[in-house]
Parts: sequence; structure tokens; C-alpha cells
Amino acid sequence: EAIYTGIRLLVVVPVPLQSVEVQVDVKDHVATVVSTLLYQNKEEKPIEAVFVFPMPSEAAVCHFSAKVGQTLIVAEVKEKKQAREEYDDALSSGQQAFLLEESDQSPDIFSMSVGSLPPGESASIRLEYVTELDVQADEALRFCLPAVLNPRYQPTGTETGSVTVTSVPSSLVPYDLIFLARVQSARPISKVESNCTMDPLEFLSQDQTAASVKLAAGHKFERDVELLIYYKDTHEPSAVVEAGQASAKAGTLMGDPAVMLSLYPEFPKDIMSSVSSSGEFVFLLDRSGSMEGGQIASARDTLLLLLKSLPMGCFFNIYSFGSTFEQIFPESVEYKQETMEEALKKVEMMQADLGGTEILAPLERIYSQSCIPNQPRQLFVFTDGEVGNTKEVINLVKSNSGSHRCFSFGIGEGASTALINGLAKEGGGHAQFITGSDRMQPKVIQSLRFAMQPAVVDISVKWDLPKGVSATVLSPPLTSIFQGQRSLLYAQLTGQNKEAAEGLYGPDTSLLFVCRLTVHRLAARSLIRSLEQEQGDHRGQIDDAKKKEIIDLSVQSGVSSSFTAFIAVNKTSGEAIQGPLLRRDVPVPSNSMSRITHSLNYALPESKAKRDPLLELVSLQKASGCWELEPALAKAVGKTTKDLEDKQPSAVMWATILALVWLHGLKADAKDEWELLVMKAVTWLQSQNASGLAECVEAANSLLGCSVQKNALGI
Repeated sequence: EAIYTGIRLLVVVPVPLQSVEVQVDVKDHVATVVSTLLYQNKEEKPIEAVFVFPMPSEAAVCHFSAKVGQTLIVAEVKEKKQAREEYDDALSSGQQAFLLEESDQSPDIFSMSVGSLPPGESASIRLEYVTELDVQADEALRFCLPAVLNPRYQPTGTETGSVTVTSVPSSLVPYDLIFLARVQSARPISKVESNCTMDPLEFLSQDQTAASVKLAAGHKFERDVELLIYYKDTHEPSAVVEAGQASAKAGTLMGDPAVMLSLYPEFPKDIMSSVSSSGEFVFLLDRSGSMEGGQIASARDTLLLLLKSLPMGCFFNIYSFGSTFEQIFPESVEYKQETMEEALKKVEMMQADLGGTEILAPLERIYSQSCIPNQPRQLFVFTDGEVGNTKEVINLVKSNSGSHRCFSFGIGEGASTALINGLAKEGGGHAQFITGSDRMQPKVIQSLRFAMQPAVVDISVKWDLPKGVSATVLSPPLTSIFQGQRSLLYAQLTGQNKEAAEGLYGPDTSLLFVCRLTVHRLAARSLIRSLEQEQGDHRGQIDDAKKKEIIDLSVQSGVSSSFTAFIAVNKTSGEAIQGPLLRRDVPVPSNSMSRITHSLNYALPESKAKRDPLLELVSLQKASGCWELEPALAKAVGKTTKDLEDKQPSAVMWATILALVWLHGLKADAKDEWELLVMKAVTWLQSQNASGLAECVEAANSLLGCSVQKNALGI
């Protein structure tokens, strides 16, 4: 065992986890995930295998069992301290025991302990959870099976007790992954894409509403497995009613019917074309060492696009953080040419050189600043999410949710889903994840559009139910709905009219869900998360009554929480073991080592690196939205200054028209990145009331070899 930059590298001892087999059943926008982990003890002494691994933060873990030989042991959900004591007692008495628990620090980290595995014996562990799928910028539904778990930074002065992550570089992961996904929907499936090598998509029905895809053979579980699922007619709302559990008591969540309401509206184009010219835009950028290399460079480019896309008359500021934090201006300033230029100069100098990942202090500073009248505050947070005080950070955002909206971006594989989703959920914004070869810019600009465009607010839900049946909403209230964002609402149906309630079950219920009690488990998870967030103070302490309510709900529903754990004991097994068990930590892949290597390969001075022509052109735009005729503009569009001067009509807006034609004609595939700054340019053109627009467009098309129509430019 060696220590390298805080990462534990296992290089000698055997790893008892041999393989991981995952089957995913996607039904519209919900996934049921069944993982089977095969453990084998190849050593001469009994071992205890401990596996700390990532989990989607919104997942409802609902089943845990072990099969040893022909014996199946199904785990129960119990209060966490009791479960740990039963596990320790079982091992002490020579019995086999299996423990699955959520981290106290973050709901996206779980620990699985496989105790007292005798020499030569195998154990098959089954873990099952259900989770909702997020909508992406291009309307795809994203499923992610997380593999990467980077060490979480523990800020100085915070309580210890964070989980120990045993990591290896991705290339050294010792176990294989078998992965199969089945997709089914009421709507046709357009396509399924992945960041991993997959066998061709196989449609299972003529109407293309069912399909399967599997990972190519021989895949090591060295990185997150991501699926992007595209449906047709995605904006249709849906409601699914699920019958209660027959053995559960009436009047309880599991005994009554449950409903899941899905809203994914498409707003009218005239509303979507309008953007607000007001707002205070605060950008908070992670500059910790883990952002080194391509991630910080991409973040700088993204800040350039953001600053160019802001409207005149708004206010803005940029904070960056690591072990300490910095801010460009003492307080938010009005957006104009001078302040934009000053900010960009400082952004260009930003490196991943501020040490650790202490996000709490800059957030506290931001919230201590008074809000500007008639300028709604919009906070954008960019981080790789490697923090150890996740709950404390989310509680701070929640306590300030009435004064701002928070949009969060998880950068790179291993970003904490609990942190990124929690920031956006409690801040009333939207979360995005940027992994692999994803470009950060289109996702960030989409969120900027959310912040600048009208949102549906003052939302209320009217339930049209049979007489004698009422709905109790389990989810937090919907405060806003954005274009391109799915909103889910869970409710419990109560009442004496059982036949009427059963009459609500639509024909799509069996189509949408094959996992029994899926809606109930997701509803329970939603309610558990809400209760966990109802913290008593800033440090995240919770009172005993609330804790008991969470434990009771977790045990009743069979869904894990931060205060419970799954425990299974094989009471027919063995004799007391003399001496301590050999502990074997199962490693997970970490990006930290690959980042170190990447940063060493990033030695080419950035001033000599060739810049993206799109970003080069964007960097030349003025705060007002216009471009000026200069040699740098000629270079950006691939021409000489003489070329531009020879074609120049006698009009003041020639440079701006040239830039717009170049964007529409040659960079149409990046429209989701430049659309907002082009809208600003069009507004500037309209304010000039100048003639000769058609002549400028014709000249630009001739120079650039394009055929862009004047009306396509919006002028």
C-alpha cells in the first residue's frame, strides 16, 4: 500500500471484488438499477471486504441481499447504530454479515461491508435502487452509473469523520463490468448514445418504443457509464398512479396509492425569445488544485461566453475559491464596457492554484452582500464537487433561497451529485453535469437563458379526484418551472373510496413500471430528503423527533436514509473467528491521478496554443453587443484586414454584420453557445436605425462564401 497525494493505492493485496453486473430498466424518465457484485476470497484467512462507492444522490436504494452458496439472506432497514452493532456482533460470533449504509457526510457515497468471508468462499451481493433521469440541454434524458469517486476535501476547522476513499488510477481498476440497459416508453425512442463503447442499439418493437443496448465485452469499470436517451414528443405531461402494498397499513405511505406527476412544458416561442435586461449575476468558480489542466481552461472560456452574453444594465461579479477565495470587485458592479474588460483581464489569469475546495466561506461572503433593488440575484457555481461538508453548504444555500436562484455545474467525472443537485434544488435553479468530452459552454448558456427568461411561478396543483379521495403532496412545493426542465411531484392518495382510487390506475401503469412500488419508493425518497433538509441550525443538526420520523419512514418504505442502514446476517454460518479479520478495501477509480498526468502534459504555454476561432470572435465583441473593424476580427473570420476593407460597404455596422453572418453561416452548429450574445448584437443594430443593412449582409456573404438571409439574422 502506498500513499500518493492523499490517494491510497493498493498494489499488493488481492481484491476480493471480482466483477460487477448491472441491469438497468428505463421506463420513460425513471430507471431501476440492479447491480450484482461477485466477491471471492482467494486468501488463506477469512476476510472482511469494504467497498466505498459513489451513488446517484437522488437514488432510492430499496433492496440489498447476499447469496452464499444456496443460502439467500435478504437485508432489513434498521436504525444505523443498531445495524452497525448487529453487524459487529455477528462477526464476533462467527456469523457472516452484510452491511450497506449511506455516508453521514454526503448522500452520494455508500459503504458496503461483506464480513467474514472464509477462504475459497464466494458471495453474490445484489443491490437495487430506483432513480429519476435528468433532462439535458438537447432534451436527452441522462442516466449515469457512477464509478469514479474522488477523495473529498475536508475544510479546516470542520468535524472529522469523512469516509476513507480507496482509489486507484482508472487504468488499474481490477474488476470487470457487464452492463445491459433496456429502455421502454410510451413514445418512440429516437436514439441512445453513450460515452463508452456499446454494441449497436437493438429495437425490441416495431414502433420503436422498446430497445436494449449493452456495453461491449471486456469493459473495466474505470469510468462513469453514461447513457443519453432521446425520445420523440418529449413535452407531453404524464401522471402515473401506483397501487399501495397489500400488506401495509391503510393510511400509511406504503399502504395507500401513490402518484407521480411529471411536467415538462414547452413555452411559446414569443415568450422564449424575450430575455430580461436586469439581474445581478454572480459567478463562483472552483480554482482548487483538482481543477488543474483542461477543466480550468474550459471554465475560463465559459466565463468569457457568459460575460459577453450578459445584457447591458445588469450587475455582475466573479468570485473564485480554493483554500481561500478572491473576488474581482468588492461588490457587484454595473455591466458596461469598462467593467467587462477589467473582469476579462482577471479571468484570463485564473489558474487552479488556490489549494483545497472550501466553498462555504465565499458563499457566506456573497450572501452577506445586500441584494440590489430590482436586480434579481442569480448565482452560478462551477466546481468539480470534491467537498467534504456537502450538507453544511446545501443548508447555507437553502437558508438564503428567498433572495436568489442558484445554478450549479458539476465538472468532470466524480463530481458530487449530492452537492450539485442539492445546490440547484435548494436554490430554485438548475443543475448540469459536464463529463468526458462534453463542452461546458452550451450547458452553461442554457442555464443563463433560464436565469434571463420568464419562468412559470406561483404554481398550484388542482387534483381532480373521485369523491372521497384526497391527495397529500409529499414533494417540496414547486417554486418555478423553466423551459427545458422537468419537474416531478409525488403525492399520497388517501380516502375511504378504495374502488374509486383503484379506478385511477391508467393503462400505462404496467408499461411504465415493472419494479413493484417504484413510485412509492421514489415518493418516500423525496419525502425523506425533504425531512433531512429541514435542519434545525446552520451546522445541520436535526432534532430527535424529526430523526425518528425519518427512521420510521425509511424502515416502513424499505428505502435507505442518512439515519438508517441495510443489515443482513447469515445466522447459519460458522464458528467464532480467533483474532481480527483481514480487512480488504475494494478500490474505485479516481480522476485525481489522471489529472496530475494531464497537467504535466499541459505544459505548452497557453499564449502559444491555438484558440478556438469562435471564442476568438466572441472575445472581440463589445459589451454593447457590437463588433469593431480591426485586424483581430479579420483574423478570427479567416481573412485579412485588406479583404475586409475591400468589401466594406459605407455603413457603421459592417463589422457587426460580418460577425453575425460568420456565426450563422459557419458556426450554426454552436448556436446554443452564441445565441444570447447575438441577440444582444441584434438589439444594438436596431438601436442604430442605420440604413444599408441588406448591402452589408450581401457583402459579408460574398466575402465569407455564405448564403445567410437578412431575416435569418433577426434584423
